[in-house]
This record gives sequence, structure tokens and C-alpha cells, in this order.
Amino acid sequence: MKAFRLEELEAQRAANQGAYLQFLRERNMSVGLYALDAGQADPQQPHGQDEVYFVVSGRASVTVGDETETVARGSVVYVPAGVVHRFHHITEDLKVLVVFSPPES
Repeated sequence: MKAFRLEELEAQRAANQGAYLQFLRERNMSVGLYALDAGQADPQQPHGQDEVYFVVSGRASVTVGDETETVARGSVVYVPAGVVHRFHHITEDLKVLVVFSPPES
């Protein structure tokens, strides 16, 4: 079994001084923790994999293609492969679990 604690993942991510920490990679998927501070810009580019975002904490807007939604703790967002997307108007520090399928390259 592989089990993870959010606090430990966040500490690892912060120690590496990056917005993203991939902590699980398997044949058919990968999972990471993505964090953006309030007011920070999201520099993402479209990915070659389908993605699911689960908002762990924070508040922001997310635009996927030409649709925009407000997200907060508990929100789940699906992003098809190749679609332009980004978080913006981040009003509370944002922490998001990201699942890529197939695994992010």
C-alpha cells in the first residue's frame, strides 16, 4: 500500500521550492500536489494528459477552455488533454491534488 499525508507532502513541496510535487507515478496515472499563493499567477500550459483537480484548500477561479468557475475546498474539476486552462483570481492560498492519466511526462 502507498499512503500519504497531506502535511508531509506540503512540507516536501515547500522544501523543493516549487509549486508542484509529483508524489505518485504508476503505469496509468500520476498524482501531485500543486500550490499557488493568493494573488500568484498560474503559469500552466496545456498538458498531453487528461487531468482531475481536487481542491484541498483555498479559493480561486479556474478557466478551462472558455468556461470559468469559482472553486474552493472540495471542488473537483476535469480538464481534457490539450485544453488551455489556468487558475486565476486566487484570493486564498490554493492547494490542489492533481491526477494525470496517463502519467504526466
